[in-house]
Formats: sequence, structure tokens, C-alpha cells
Amino acid sequence: MSCYCYIVECSDGTYYTGWTTDPERRVATHNKGRGAKYTKIRLPVKLVFVEEQLDRRTAMQREIAIKRMKRERKARLIAGGGVKK
Repeated sequence: MSCYCYIVECSDGTYYTGWTTDPERRVATHNKGRGAKYTKIRLPVKLVFVEEQLDRRTAMQREIAIKRMKRERKARLIAGGGVKK
């Protein structure tokens, strides 16, 4: 099963990073207010970056690595990669 690491941009301009097996479904879940607490109060969110990973473990590791990045580096990552699967 494919796994993905993703970044969404919240309505206040902040970024939220997560992992999933279905990015579109996950973004829809966030936008229904049933995602993470962080995104629940920052709706709507839009998908700005998707990166396919080999497995769940790799996706979770990538999520942690992206979460540790400063905003500036995340913005460069988004600009360089954007949404791709």
C-alpha cells in the first residue's frame, strides 16, 4: 500500500504536515473538522505538497523530518515540489 507525506496550508497561512494512504481523502477529512486539532480551528486547508513514500514507516519518518524544518525551508520544499503523486 502506498503512503504519502503531505503538507496542507491552513487558512491562517500556517503549514500542517502529516502522512496518509489517501491524500485527497485526508484533506477532505481535515476540511470537515475531523482531522487534527491543529487544522480544526484553521479551516479551510488546501493541499500544497504530496510526496509518495515506500511504506508507512518511511512516511512517518519523512513527516517528522519536515516538521523539524523551519517555515522557510518548508516553503522552498513546497515551491520546488508542489503537489505530485
